[in-house]
Amino acid sequence: MSKMASMTLSAGAVDFIDDARLTRLVGETKSDAVRVREIIAKSLAKQALTVEETAALVAADAPERAEEIFEAARRLKRDVYGNRIVLFAPLYVGNRCVNDCFYCGFRRSNAEAVRRTLSPGELRTQVEALERAGHKRLILVFGEHGAYDADFIARCVRTVYATRTGRGEIRRVNVNAAPLDPEGYRKVKEAGIGTYQIFHETYHHATYARLHPPGTRKADYLFRLDGPSRAMEAGCDDVGIGVLFGLADWRFEVLGLVAHALHLQERYGVGPHTISFPRLRPACGVRMEWPHLVKDEEFKRLIAILRLSVPYTGLICTARENPSLRREVLGFGVSQIDAGSRIEIGGYTEAGDTQVMEREQFELGDIRPLDAVLRELIQDGYVPSFCTACYRVGRTGEHFMEFAIPGFIKRFCTPNALTTLEEYLTDYASPETRAAGERLISEEVARLEEGPAKAELLRRLDAIRTTEKRDLYF
Repeated sequence: MSKMASMTLSAGAVDFIDDARLTRLVGETKSDAVRVREIIAKSLAKQALTVEETAALVAADAPERAEEIFEAARRLKRDVYGNRIVLFAPLYVGNRCVNDCFYCGFRRSNAEAVRRTLSPGELRTQVEALERAGHKRLILVFGEHGAYDADFIARCVRTVYATRTGRGEIRRVNVNAAPLDPEGYRKVKEAGIGTYQIFHETYHHATYARLHPPGTRKADYLFRLDGPSRAMEAGCDDVGIGVLFGLADWRFEVLGLVAHALHLQERYGVGPHTISFPRLRPACGVRMEWPHLVKDEEFKRLIAILRLSVPYTGLICTARENPSLRREVLGFGVSQIDAGSRIEIGGYTEAGDTQVMEREQFELGDIRPLDAVLRELIQDGYVPSFCTACYRVGRTGEHFMEFAIPGFIKRFCTPNALTTLEEYLTDYASPETRAAGERLISEEVARLEEGPAKAELLRRLDAIRTTEKRDLYF
């Protein structure tokens, strides 16, 4: 029988967001060239920044200081992630919801929303469509409702993993859902999820209270803030955090994200696996005025600042943004994007070329097909990656950091990115994308140091091109 998660907090749960402190840092922090360069040097040494140091970067809004921050973010991005961009797709499973968040098209009072939950058969159909396009990584998205309890989420995850089409398979399933209790997290972890993603929406207490009506589950600020902590204590060692930029002052929200990342690092020895920073977009039934909308230049600055503040945390830029802006921010911060995305329930088989607003949570800015996004990435010199190897061999959580911090992860990431790209080129790509991709792979292989590892990579690439062998990860 389905049930809502109990409102249980983690041991020692604490509200670590001090509004007065963060507001003071936003309003009073001064930043000069010497201070900015000291902070940049610390970041380039791959050390996480404090909230105070992040505030100094936020305050550095003079054009010459901002350009130094952008350039440092570009350098750090290259040092930590190289030219790889990880790709995934969202899959909305159900939009029933007990909450009434004023900014969301799925809120319970929105009479215009078409409510629907995918049946197991419909879920398989959506997954098959995604596999035929070439996807290997999904994030399943659920409203908060008793029908979407931990058992239901776990069944959906198992259904996705069990669905195969030709050479297609989903190798990593992440989840974006309501906070669970410890038992619920353990259930979804046992189903094989990767990252459990919870957006706090806004860290500003007064704004949070205003946008999440009393009497709803989401109105409990501490229960939601504590969600990633409970997940980690229950064994979900990869968690994702994020805010919806545009609800409150973006500068405050950046400091809140960094404070959250530091809290997890200090308490559990590892920070969030990913940080997301979606901006408000038009949504069905949402007709409010938003005084804190984030301009493009501010958006680019906050991404660069986050890149410097949390050097080893993946940064996700979703298809809420338009193609040209997404293309720009890849260079100085973003390490993951979704592609070929549709967020209508059933959208991968039922939607046409236009979006159906009453069936989606918000409007997307980029609905290009996966092949078009990949081709642009390749032409821009990026290596699109569908790699899931680390998660399946235990290089997660603290173990991932042990590999990543010294830079050893490069021994795995580049080869695995190239083999997963080769799979896509061989099995799914258009002729134009395949030709461009093969040239890129040749260039990347040529840069690798001669030796047994390179020889083995060449053997695996050839095996993918000429045989049925797949999933040849390091």
